[in-house]
Amino acid sequence: MRIFIVEDDLILADGLKNSLMQSGYAVDLATTGADADNILTYQTFDLVLLDLGLPKLSGFEVLKRLRSRGSKTPVLILTANNDLDDRVKGLDLGADDYLSKPFILAELEARVRALIRRGQAGGSALITVGKLQLDTANHAATYDDQGLNLSARELAVLEILMQKAGKVVNKEQMLEKLCNFDEDISDNALEVYLHRLRKKLDYGDINIRTIRGLGYMLENNV
Repeated sequence: MRIFIVEDDLILADGLKNSLMQSGYAVDLATTGADADNILTYQTFDLVLLDLGLPKLSGFEVLKRLRSRGSKTPVLILTANNDLDDRVKGLDLGADDYLSKPFILAELEARVRALIRRGQAGGSALITVGKLQLDTANHAATYDDQGLNLSARELAVLEILMQKAGKVVNKEQMLEKLCNFDEDISDNALEVYLHRLRKKLDYGDINIRTIRGLGYMLENNV
């Protein structure tokens, strides 16, 4: 899952980025409204954390332009201004939630999980394929109620495949979800994650199939 932080307070932005990356998200950062608007015109994310008091272009204008392009990406507004009129304005412009600074990190992360779920089909934290189940809120996977020991990156790959179970997911789609601007995952590294997942999902009914020339497909063979 990719998260885009738009925040000009570098200490806060770096802290949020590090915390969310430790939770398994791919996180990118912009510190001005103009940079954010430019990035959002050609990049897609699963969630935007948007400050209002930005240099060069306000958070309100970034949000307005995002929605004018037809984007339905969930947006969580972060601001030190707790003024009711600003909150109403942000929500009217298309924000999905609002959090005033200072905030508790645990609350932010809970809202992040909720908004990402809301942006996915059904809005549920649980994704189920046969006996395989992924809890996206708690970053845990089970097979037949037995826990699976998966790394954060393996969980991210599994989530992408389970969301599209029975359909082909190509490498470009997977890498876009897994990478942020500051890192580059090679095709070979992706193959390693998939190989590890196949070994840990060595059950008769679950299979990650390579569709040569197209991509990968998670299948439930029951």
